[in-house]
Amino acid sequence: MFSFCTDPSVLTDLPWMACYLTTGKHMSIYTSVFTVLLLLAVTAPVALGFGFAGASAARSSVAPLRWFGKSYIALVRGVPDIAFFLFFVIALDQGIEYLRHKALCRDWSEPIRQGNDFVVCQAAKMPLGDAPQWVHETYGFSLAVLTFSIVFGAFAANVLFGAMRAVPHAQLETAGAYGMSQRQIFWRVLVPQMWVYALPGLSNLWMVLIKATPLLFLLGIEDIVYWARELGGTKTSRFTDYPHGDWRMWYFLALLVFYLVFTRISEVVLERLMQRLTHGQATSGGEAQRKAAA
Repeated sequence: MFSFCTDPSVLTDLPWMACYLTTGKHMSIYTSVFTVLLLLAVTAPVALGFGFAGASAARSSVAPLRWFGKSYIALVRGVPDIAFFLFFVIALDQGIEYLRHKALCRDWSEPIRQGNDFVVCQAAKMPLGDAPQWVHETYGFSLAVLTFSIVFGAFAANVLFGAMRAVPHAQLETAGAYGMSQRQIFWRVLVPQMWVYALPGLSNLWMVLIKATPLLFLLGIEDIVYWARELGGTKTSRFTDYPHGDWRMWYFLALLVFYLVFTRISEVVLERLMQRLTHGQATSGGEAQRKAAA
C-alpha cells in the first residue's frame, strides 16, 4: 500500500482512490480474478475429459456402456445448472461425510438424520473443523471444479458424439480394409479428424463456461461477483476508513469489461486454432485456405 495512505490529509481525489483500491479487501477481489482464471484453466481440460469419455461410451458397442454414456448426456443436460449445483455439491459433501462417519465413528449411537439436520461426528467432517483455512478453500474449489466439469462435460460429450458421427464413414471403412483394428481406427483415424467438427461447438461451450463462473457463489466461493457486490455497496465511516455511496454499478461495469475482453481474447485464440485444424482438411475452411494460397 502507498505510504501516504496513512496520512488523512492527502486522502482526496486521485491519492484517495489509489489508497482505496489497494486496501486489504480490494486485494481479495484481485485474488478472486485469479481464482476464476484458475477454475477455467483446470475445469476446461477436466470437462473435456468427461466429455470424451461420455462420447466414447455413447458410441460403444457394449450396450451397458452405451446406455451409461447416453444417460449421462441426457440427464445432466436436462437439469438446470443452478439446480444441479445446489443438489450435487450438497449430496456429494454429505455422501463423503457419511462414508467417513461410518468408517471412523463406529460407536456413534445417534441418528445421522435428525429432522432437517445432517449430523456426523467431528472426525468425519470434510474438511476437519480445525483444518487451516487454505484446506477449506482448496476443498471448496475442488468441489467447484468437479461440479463444473460434470455439467459441462455432458455438453462436451454431446458435441464430441456428434463430431465423431460427422467423420466420413468411408474413411473408417477404408482403414478397416487396410487391416486396422477397431482400436486403431478409433485413435488414428476417428479421433484426429473429429476435432475440426467439434471445435465450433466446443468454442461455444467455452464461452458459456466463462459466463457461468459467477455461479461460484452458489458453491460458497467468494468470486469476483461476490466481491463486486460487497465492495460496491454503500459504506459509511462507521465501518471503514474509505466511506462511499452505492458504487455497485461501477464495479459491475468493470466486470463487464473484464468478461468482454476475456471472451474477445478467447475468440481470437479459437479462430487461430480452427485455422490450424482445418489446414489440409476436406472442409469449407480447408478449401478456403487452399484457394487463398493459390
